[in-house]
Amino acid sequence: MLSLIWGSSFTLIKIAIPTIPPFTMVAARVTIAALLLILVAAAQGHALPRRGSVWAAFFVQGLLQSALPFTLISWGEMHIASSLAGVLNATPPMFVLAIAVMTKRGRQAISGRKVIGVALGLAGVALTMGIDALSGVGTAAPLAQMAVLGASLCYALAPIWGQRFSGLPAIVTAAGAMSCAAVLMLPTAAILEQPWGLAPPPARAIAAVIALAMVCTAFAMVIYFRLIHTLGALGTTSGSYLRAGFAVALGTAILGEHLSWSSLAGMTLILAGVVAVTAPALGKPAGAQGRN
Repeated sequence: MLSLIWGSSFTLIKIAIPTIPPFTMVAARVTIAALLLILVAAAQGHALPRRGSVWAAFFVQGLLQSALPFTLISWGEMHIASSLAGVLNATPPMFVLAIAVMTKRGRQAISGRKVIGVALGLAGVALTMGIDALSGVGTAAPLAQMAVLGASLCYALAPIWGQRFSGLPAIVTAAGAMSCAAVLMLPTAAILEQPWGLAPPPARAIAAVIALAMVCTAFAMVIYFRLIHTLGALGTTSGSYLRAGFAVALGTAILGEHLSWSSLAGMTLILAGVVAVTAPALGKPAGAQGRN
């Protein structure tokens, strides 16, 4: 479900970006999401932490998980197709695996099955796009591609950092991190883009931003922090493969982007890769994940 939600975000960004610039879009997205998450947390009887050290950690989480990658992807989609952005953004497990190997840290054991799963997922991503679509990577805006890959690195670091919040309810972590993202993005958008001087965007673009905020950000973040607690960093980021498949499918259905028959075989490999990466974690109780 998280992969479907985040896969749709690439399509929604593509709808909104022609009339709503990236910093303004992200500022609106994270601010609406933060307000919604704070209200839900309060309704559930949860209070936000008061310790400064926790809020400092929330700021890092908000930067890595929301403010920076959202901005990089939104800017990147000004120059490349949403389906290509979705495929390029399927690489967080690669970064997670590399970080785990280099640092010898991480709650998920690096097993042969997971390495195979990562390889299957990458092969599935390539096959989903098809040979013709992948040939366009060299002609797309290089900086836009680098921006989306930079977002992938952020998405790899975010769950590793987010494991420190395992003692907090997912809704509290999501609300705190998103509030910090809003604090970062509101002044940035005001200084760089001065949104009050922009022409009013069409209803379609406004609806896309609202959907991005409420579904792809607020609701998705609660699921995301729950998965960090139960699956760990590599298991959580493995969903990026499925996200790429959904991004391609939705880009084809809604935006008219090309989808080849090879996508069916590619999505099969993607599913196999996700199962290979996450199956060992799913087979253990949630409490056992913290001891890996």
